[in-house]
Amino acid sequence: MTTHADSGSTRLIPVPAFSDNYIWLLRKGNHAVVVDPGDAKPILEQLKKHQLTLDAILVTHHHPDHVGGVQALKDATGATVYGPLGEKIPACDIRLKEGDEAPLDKLNLTLSVLDIPGHTAGHIAYFGYLDNDQPVVFCGDTLFAAGCGRLFEGTPSEMVNSLAKLQALPLNTLVCCAHEYTLSNLKWALEVEPGNAVLKKRWETCRQQREQGQPTLPSTIGIEMETNPFLRPLQQPVIDSAQRYAGKPLSSAVNVFASLREWKNNF
Repeated sequence: MTTHADSGSTRLIPVPAFSDNYIWLLRKGNHAVVVDPGDAKPILEQLKKHQLTLDAILVTHHHPDHVGGVQALKDATGATVYGPLGEKIPACDIRLKEGDEAPLDKLNLTLSVLDIPGHTAGHIAYFGYLDNDQPVVFCGDTLFAAGCGRLFEGTPSEMVNSLAKLQALPLNTLVCCAHEYTLSNLKWALEVEPGNAVLKKRWETCRQQREQGQPTLPSTIGIEMETNPFLRPLQQPVIDSAQRYAGKPLSSAVNVFASLREWKNNF
C-alpha cells in the first residue's frame, strides 16, 4: 500500500552533507532528482536504500560544495546534468539561462530557470510546482533562511535584483537553499531588527528544531519577507540599523543592502 502512496506524491528531502550543506532530493515512486550534490556518497546511499533511479542532477552554481559529487553520480547513474549557462559545471549536459526549463517528466514536474547572479556571476534558480500546486524554488546560495550569499563574483545591485526576483514568487513558495545557516543568520537578524516579533518567534522555533536535530528548511518566501533583513531594505527599522552600522545616511535599497552585507560579513 505504501508503495502506491509513494508513487502518487513527490517527496522533498534535505539530505545532509559536509558540516552544513543540504543536497535536495526529490522522489516520486522509484524516480529521483537531486539538486547541488556536493558529495555523491549520501545520495548513492539514498538511491540504494530506497531503490531509486536518478533521472537528473540540477546545479545552481559552480562552487565545489555544490558540484563535487556530480561526476561520480553521472558515472554511476547516467543521470542528465543541468547547470547554468555561464559557469563551468562538471559533466554538464544541458546549460540553462533565464526563460529555459528543466523538464523532469518522471516526476511530472517542469522547473523554470531564473538568473540570480551575485553570489556567483552565473548563479541560477529552479522554480516550479509540486503536487497540490505547491510552489518550490531551489535557490542554491543566493537566498538563505534569514540571510543571503556572500558576494564573491557580483555587486550589491545585482544581488538586490536577484533577491527581488525571488521575492516576486508566490508567498507560499518553499525556499530550498543549500545550507543550514539559519540560527547564525537569525542571531544577526535580531541585531538588525530587535523589535521584530515575528523574527523573535522564528528564532525560538528554529532553535528548538536544531536542538531536536531537525532541519530548519525549507523556509517560505512569506517567512523571509517578514524576517530576513536582506529582503527588507525599505523597512524603516532596517534602514535605521544599516545607517547606524554604516555611520552615514543611506539613500537607496542597494546602499542599505551593501551595509547589511558588510555587517553580516563581519558579524
